[in-house]
Amino acid sequence: MEIINRLLNFNDLNIVQNTDWFNFSLDSVLLANFVSINKGTNKIIDFCTGNAPIPLMLSTKTNAKIVGVELQKEIYELAKKSVEINNLKDKIKIINMNVKDLSSKYETDTFDVITCNPPFFKVNNNSKFNINDTKTIARHEVEINLNDIFSMARKILKNNGIISIVHRPERLVEIIEIMKRNNIEPKKIRFVYPKKNSECNIILIEGSKNGNPGLKILPPLYVHDEDGGYLEEVQKMFK
Repeated sequence: MEIINRLLNFNDLNIVQNTDWFNFSLDSVLLANFVSINKGTNKIIDFCTGNAPIPLMLSTKTNAKIVGVELQKEIYELAKKSVEINNLKDKIKIINMNVKDLSSKYETDTFDVITCNPPFFKVNNNSKFNINDTKTIARHEVEINLNDIFSMARKILKNNGIISIVHRPERLVEIIEIMKRNNIEPKKIRFVYPKKNSECNIILIEGSKNGNPGLKILPPLYVHDEDGGYLEEVQKMFK
C-alpha cells in the first residue's frame, strides 16, 4: 500500500513509501549525516536512491544540485513522487537506470559527492532471497556489487571528489580493497553500535578519488540507550 509519511521530524518534508516493499531505514539517516559536504559542493549523486530519503535530507543541508539513481521502476516512481510533493524538482532529479550504466549519461569528472546505501549481501549458493523481488534487488547484490559502485565512482567523480557509503562491518576489508583498486583513498570511517557494550553492526566509510593517504577513525556512534530509546546524537539527526 502506498502511503505518505513525514520524513522524520523535518517539519516541511514528506516521503512516499509502499508498505509492501520497504521503508527507508536508519542507514540512510546515518549516511546523510556522515557525508562531507561543503560550500564547494555543487553536484551530488545518490546511487541506489530507493524512494529518495538521502536526497531529501541532503536538500536541507546544501544548495547543491542532487541526482538520485534508482534501477527499479516502481521504486523510482515513489522517489519521483517524493520529490514532487516537496516541490524540490528544481533541486533534485531522479533517474531510472542501473548505476553501472551512468557513464553513458554523464561525462567523467562530473560530480563532487557520491552517496550510496547499497545492497549489503553477496549472492552465492547459500543466498536466501526474499519472495518479493523488489526486496531481493534492494538487499542482495543481484544487479550491482561493490566493485560496480566504486568503479563508476572513479569515472564520474571529480578529482578529489568523495564517495560515502553505509555498509556492514564484516565487509570492511573488502570495501577498502575495492576502493584502493579504484584509486579511491579511504579518508574517514565511523563504527556504529546498537548500544554500548554491543558489537558494531553498521559502518560508515568515505573515500576521496586520487586523495592523499590519511585515514581518520571517528568516535564510535551508539544508537540506543539501555531502554531502547535513541541517544541524543541520533535524535539530533532526525531534525
